Amino acid sequence: MGRYYEITLSVRGFPDPDTGYLVGIHEIDAIVREKLVPLIAARCDQDPTTDPASMLNELWKAAESGMDHELRSVAWALSPYYCVEMTAATRTSTSVLIRQRFEFAAAHRLHTPALSDNENARFFGKCNNPSGHGHNYRLEPCVRVPLEMIERVNVQDGLQQAVNRVLLERLDHKFLNTDCDWFNQSKGGVISSIENIARVCYQQLAPAISQLGEGIELVSITAWETEKTSAIYPGDAHN
Repeated sequence: MGRYYEITLSVRGFPDPDTGYLVGIHEIDAIVREKLVPLIAARCDQDPTTDPASMLNELWKAAESGMDHELRSVAWALSPYYCVEMTAATRTSTSVLIRQRFEFAAAHRLHTPALSDNENARFFGKCNNPSGHGHNYRLEPCVRVPLEMIERVNVQDGLQQAVNRVLLERLDHKFLNTDCDWFNQSKGGVISSIENIARVCYQQLAPAISQLGEGIELVSITAWETEKTSAIYPGDAHN
C-alpha cells in the first residue's frame, strides 16, 4: 500500500537585499527529500506502528541541521484532513500540535433583533433570507499534546469521538437558528456568524479535549463557511 505525505517547513529571517530571497525553494526541497524523507521511509519499514507525532522532534533536528535560517515549524500532513506539527514554541514546551478537519452541513439565517427588519436586510443582504440558506461548513480543531502522552493516548480517535459527540451531533443537518440552542437567539443563543460558530465550538469542545489526558488541550478552532470565509478562535492562539 502506498503512502502520500506532505511536509511543510517554515523558516524566519531577513531576505537578502540583493536577491530578495530568504531561502531558495530548492534548498528547502533538498532538506526534505535528503534528510526527512529517508527518516520517515526507514521508520515506515522498521516500525510502521510508530505514531508520526513522536517523530517530529527527530525531523526537526534533521531539518535544522541543514538550514542556515531559523526554523519555525515542521508540519507533516498524513492526509488532506489530518496533520501533526511542531513549532518553535511547542518544541520548547516538549509538545506537538494535532489538527484534524471535520465537515457538517447546516442552514442558518443572519438576523439580529438589535436591528430592524429593513436594517437587517441591508446589512446581511441575501444572508438575511427569511427561509435561511445553507453551507457545507468545515471545522479544524488544533490540539496541543505533550510528547510524553503521544504513545499513551490515541488522541486522533479521542478527538474524532469528542467532535462527533459534542459538535457534529448538534450541528450537522440542522437549521442553526432554531435547532441548536447555541444559536437560537430566542433562547439566549448568539447569531450564527462564522465568528460566533468558531467561538462557540471552541468553548463547547475545550472541556472534552482536556479530558483526553493530562496536559492535552484545545488550542484553537478554525471554522470555514466557504472557501473564502473563515474564522479562528481564539484569534491570538498561535502567536
